[in-house]
Amino acid sequence: MPKKNSRNSKMRFEVQENETIDDCLDRMKKQGYMPVRRMEEPIFREEIRNGEKVMEPVGKMIVFQAVKH
Repeated sequence: MPKKNSRNSKMRFEVQENETIDDCLDRMKKQGYMPVRRMEEPIFREEIRNGEKVMEPVGKMIVFQAVKH
């Protein structure tokens, strides 16, 4: 789900599990936005090993920042 920044016309678009990067870019274009930055954010899972909490990376999420054009 896109998140809108109230100060200007920037939005964040996350590539969903059921779509490709091209699908996400097409979705942005249909809403009148143009990508200006691509970020990859890690996804972690918390596990307990030997009584200690360990954060283990399990994937990544691709997020685009976009501006209204």
